[in-house]
Amino acid sequence: MPVYRIRGVDVDFPYDAYDCQITYMDRVLQSLQQGNNALLESPTGTGKTLCLLCSTLAWRRTFGEFLRGGGGGGGGGGSQPSGSQQSGASATQSSSYPVIIYASRTHSQLRQVIKELKATSYRPKMAVLGSREQMCIHEEVSKLQGKAQNNGCHYLCKKRLCRHNNIVTDYMKNNTEIGSEPFDIEDLVNIGRTKGPCPYYISRELSKSVDILFAPYNYLIDPGNRRSLTGISWDNAVLIFDEAHNLESICADAASFDLLTSNLTSCITEAQECIQLCSFKRSIENSAEKQFDPENYAILKALLMALEKKIGELVIDSKELGYTKPGSYIYEFLSELNITSETSKKLIEIIDSASLLLEEGNSGETKAGVKAKSTVSRLETIRDMLDIIFKGGGQNHAKYYSFHVNESSRQTSGDSLQVFGKASRTLSWWCFNPGLAMEEFLKLGVRSIILTSGTLSPLDSLAMELNLEFPVRLENPHVISQDQIWVGVVPVGPSGHPLNSSYRTRETVKYKQELGTVIVNFARIVPDGLLVFFPSYSMMDKCIDYWKNRVCVIAMS
Repeated sequence: MPVYRIRGVDVDFPYDAYDCQITYMDRVLQSLQQGNNALLESPTGTGKTLCLLCSTLAWRRTFGEFLRGGGGGGGGGGSQPSGSQQSGASATQSSSYPVIIYASRTHSQLRQVIKELKATSYRPKMAVLGSREQMCIHEEVSKLQGKAQNNGCHYLCKKRLCRHNNIVTDYMKNNTEIGSEPFDIEDLVNIGRTKGPCPYYISRELSKSVDILFAPYNYLIDPGNRRSLTGISWDNAVLIFDEAHNLESICADAASFDLLTSNLTSCITEAQECIQLCSFKRSIENSAEKQFDPENYAILKALLMALEKKIGELVIDSKELGYTKPGSYIYEFLSELNITSETSKKLIEIIDSASLLLEEGNSGETKAGVKAKSTVSRLETIRDMLDIIFKGGGQNHAKYYSFHVNESSRQTSGDSLQVFGKASRTLSWWCFNPGLAMEEFLKLGVRSIILTSGTLSPLDSLAMELNLEFPVRLENPHVISQDQIWVGVVPVGPSGHPLNSSYRTRETVKYKQELGTVIVNFARIVPDGLLVFFPSYSMMDKCIDYWKNRVCVIAMS
């Protein structure tokens, strides 16, 4: 396997690298060594993923050998390097190794990244994060979705009623090699189904002590999801966003919210359920536990009803334009309900305790009489909303927002349509500065943020939108030279018949025959196969059906 010395670092690469790949890895190492952020654009097909993995892992290895041993037991990077029985001082040194966090948009993209990792000589301690929906193997909880599934899992684990979660610790102790070889979510699920431990919590335990962590964008950017990633060492971490061409919109969406009045109605219902559950819980347990005070939930219900009424009373002159105000208006709007930066903290505490109470109610913890009707805690959407509005305890970020209320006669959530005699409304607080989400990573103390994609240009505009400094930049050429490319339009086939796939002509026998002949002729002169795109799957199927058992299919094969 070739080894390239780049900026004093020996980089193992599985193939002979192109010049543009050497340049790309050089910029990655420059970013890592200098602790700077980087914008790296390199066309599709130039091996970005492989270059990223090899250069970052080569740099990481300059700090010490990759980690070994079971997951868990402390912050990220807390395990000891392989083959070592280290003192406390050495263990502290290993815990200071920077963690590489590799993010892409989807799990299918991450699956491809992990496949690329298998092709390298590097074997870092790794973990991949997934959702309960993908990884839960519990007979009942796996059938649930969304927050209902999360709440069900939380409750069973809290009461130690999930046999899969109960054996995770022992499994990790007895299988310390897990994470030392590249694996995917499907591999963890297979372990769970054959050996018993919960795949979801195996991945969470592993994530506390890794060299490289793979995760989808939303696990890192969404504040609620990021809060759940306990044990990850963000300080001095390297954050890589692959396929980052749509990162701005994802960041802006994560910092925004839309509150439907129908969802608000559900929140009011949940607050009422909490009052009943709390009263019943106190009566059977004969206790006055402060955490579950029915008066708190009565206050919460009253506030939510007042908010619902206030949204319904706003005068909307134009349904098309809605009701729009500057972002700072949200504070004036809420202050009239006595919802401020200070009171929001108490509200969040009440909502958190309400979520716990609803979990118990859904599980039948109360044993009789009162049971929560919903399996999904809508109140958590109010918590997320308050977190966004009162982030940092002030109004400094409001200038990047717009306050908007629109009215719709159509209902999408299936809840009650009418609110105080009016059509359903949505209160929105939209963020127009993606940098607000990105600056959270700077507060966490990350070392470098690397954004890469085939299309990031214009780089200056992207850097400005994300409100970050990107001293390291690259706009790479393609590995394919111009003399290897021909772009053209073939309007007719060999017999002169037009290659027109419009609805009127694509069903004709003559068109299908001519198209098949064209593909056969190209296949004779183009090495290593062709990639043919059709206007639709149905059109492709019809052409293939026609070509079957005909000479052109034999020639294609």
